[in-house]
Amino acid sequence: MRSISIFSSIHSKYNNLTNTEKKVADYVLENAKNVVYMSITDLSDACEVGESSIFRFCKSLAYKGYQEFKIALAHTITVGNEIPQLTDKVLTTDTIDQVASKVLTTNINALSETFNLIDFQKMDRAVDYLVKAERILFFGVGSSLLTAMEAWNKFMRITNKTECAMDSHLQMMSAALMTNKDIAVIISYSGQTKDSIEVARKAKERGAFVISITRFEKSPLTSHSDLSLLCGANEGPLQGGSLSAKLSQLYLLDVLYVEYFKRTYEQSTMNKESTASSVTVKLL
Repeated sequence: MRSISIFSSIHSKYNNLTNTEKKVADYVLENAKNVVYMSITDLSDACEVGESSIFRFCKSLAYKGYQEFKIALAHTITVGNEIPQLTDKVLTTDTIDQVASKVLTTNINALSETFNLIDFQKMDRAVDYLVKAERILFFGVGSSLLTAMEAWNKFMRITNKTECAMDSHLQMMSAALMTNKDIAVIISYSGQTKDSIEVARKAKERGAFVISITRFEKSPLTSHSDLSLLCGANEGPLQGGSLSAKLSQLYLLDVLYVEYFKRTYEQSTMNKESTASSVTVKLL
């Protein structure tokens, strides 16, 4: 990664930027700390320009794309002995108790913001579809796949209609065989992961109902979703796979699970007891 400040790069190339790119440059210079946590759609809306203009702005600064630009921006705005790859504002000089306190605060804030972002009508509608569905397929890539697997593990204890493919090719094949009686639950923090977007597109094409769990209200993934549930964790470009983001996603999935259990109480109780007893022989 180049050591040159991204602000110096913007200033040195400012006169060569188009008027639209200058709008982006001005916004970045004035709101750098916020831009680190913004999606390309959020930034384009804030600057009142198209996403293609954001991409051209990044290319004008010699970055391959928006994500590489955000990584460079995160490095530039790091202050003193902060560690940008970790939880926000953790310093190299922090003691263990200070680290523990900051991590706790980050996770609590992520859960609290996620709760505040819950649209209870959407949540109610999502559970209705899950209950009525013939199959529920969980999808995710990378760290989000681990979250999808956790959701699958939780729901399979109370219903036999859940699936989760581990490979992106297998996920596409699963999506290609979905019907209008199936539900796709797609987990992606950014909503910009190509594989997840393709799965959502294919599932919609097959008539399935698509639920996305993501950070941003507007993204390529949400444009292919019937319903989006928003998590509240802020994850910088250097903090990929942060547990605060995962916790906020798991919290939403847990709410779906508990409400699903309530609405299918008798069947879920019977299945829960059956699956629990099936693994007791594995314990000492």
